[in-house]
Amino acid sequence: MPDDTEIAPQDRPDAPPEGILVPSAPPLAGDGHAVRRWFTEIEEEPVPVADGTLAGARSAASAYARRAKAENTRRAYRAAVRVWCLWCDRHGLTPLPASGADVAAFLADERGRGVSTETLKLRRAAIRYLHRLAGCPVPTDDACVAETMAGIQRDAAARGEIRRKKVAATATVIRRLLAPIGDTELIDLRDRALILVGFAGALRRSELAGIRIEYLTPSERGLRLTLPQTKGSQTEAVTVALPYGDTELCPVRALERWQMAAGLHQGPVFRRIWAPPSGRKGRKRTAPPDPVVGARALTPQSVALIIQRRAMAAGFGRRDLGGHSLKRGALTTGMERGVHPARLKRLGRHKSFDVLGEYLEFGDLFDGHPLDGVL
Repeated sequence: MPDDTEIAPQDRPDAPPEGILVPSAPPLAGDGHAVRRWFTEIEEEPVPVADGTLAGARSAASAYARRAKAENTRRAYRAAVRVWCLWCDRHGLTPLPASGADVAAFLADERGRGVSTETLKLRRAAIRYLHRLAGCPVPTDDACVAETMAGIQRDAAARGEIRRKKVAATATVIRRLLAPIGDTELIDLRDRALILVGFAGALRRSELAGIRIEYLTPSERGLRLTLPQTKGSQTEAVTVALPYGDTELCPVRALERWQMAAGLHQGPVFRRIWAPPSGRKGRKRTAPPDPVVGARALTPQSVALIIQRRAMAAGFGRRDLGGHSLKRGALTTGMERGVHPARLKRLGRHKSFDVLGEYLEFGDLFDGHPLDGVL
């Protein structure tokens, strides 16, 4: 005789155990808004607490797999998926799952609007990731997508479009950047320390933004900076040396002056500085209050903007220097001084010499020509 007793939801065989976070099903054939919302939510879901069940382990495995990519990459993918979904909505198309022909049309249309080939490659990768995450066939594997992208790149090369790298902030450039920066105001002390630490450690903007006082260990020869995670080492911490210097480029003394002036003892090293609004006393405006050092760390984008602002103050163009300039400058300066490539590779924390080569700026092609004096 069948048992018609109602089974509680938590006792059903197919019900997830209590406390397990089950990602929502992908909105297949949904509109762009639904796809964007699902993609953002699933990307931000935390790793569930282990409870010993298979369902919990699978849920945790999925969450960890989504964290295999760096946060900067995940942020870029979210922005790219948003652009893709908006484009599909405008044309009445389904963003998930999509056809290869639609992706190819999207890339061609974006190129027609002047989007760079590098950005298009990023958006193609984001669409691929979106479909893999949803368990759908990947449309970017279609031949028409590859051929469209190859044609776009060939056309860009024929037009003479070259990816312009940021100027390497070598020691000479660093001195030029520091010249207009004072040594008394909080913002000047912070920016001076940020530039010198980034240069001495060959740091990326995200690494600079993530430095905490707890990561700095004093030694007789300078400071040891521990980076819990880097682009080249996502799973192991890396130690970077910040040596004492005998010139105005010493990163350790610049950092000490900034920390002392800001009263920092723990937490983020490089923080936002803001000025409270000036008050009034009757009809008279009172003296502006002192700047306040915030509690939150600068963002990687803020670091890049600070470098650009200081570069413009030193006479450079707005787009000449950026977040990669300090790292490129440190490695290029080392190369010019004859430092062994293996040591440069170690300083830059690169996995290969090919990647290291992309960061070096060789300057004038005639300088140091291998056949100079022979021809």
